[in-house]
Amino acid sequence: PRFETCWPALMKDSHGVIIIFNPELPSHLREIEMWYSCFVQQQPLLDSQCLLVAHHKPGSAGDMENLSLAYPLNKLKLIHSNLEEDPEDVRMEFIKYFRSIITIINESREREEMSIIS
Repeated sequence: PRFETCWPALMKDSHGVIIIFNPELPSHLREIEMWYSCFVQQQPLLDSQCLLVAHHKPGSAGDMENLSLAYPLNKLKLIHSNLEEDPEDVRMEFIKYFRSIITIINESREREEMSIIS
């Protein structure tokens, strides 16, 4: 919130939003709703252009499977990251996400070109 005046510059022409949070902090679980509202819904971006990353610190005893988020966050792609245990899984999920964003950008560009032609 301290940097709210910078948000329009950050959002300008953005194609995707990655929200990384600590699922063990109740304050983070509340804040991600605000980030989603400001950076995804108000732009507006598609839900498929947003990725949630629940980051588990090394040695944390967080339950990775039973994190249930309320609507509308439960519609978003959620991955768990624990870089000690599964860095390769996280890397593959990021690659999949970036590929999906590139597809969305290309489809949008094609639609624009077709509208100009016709």
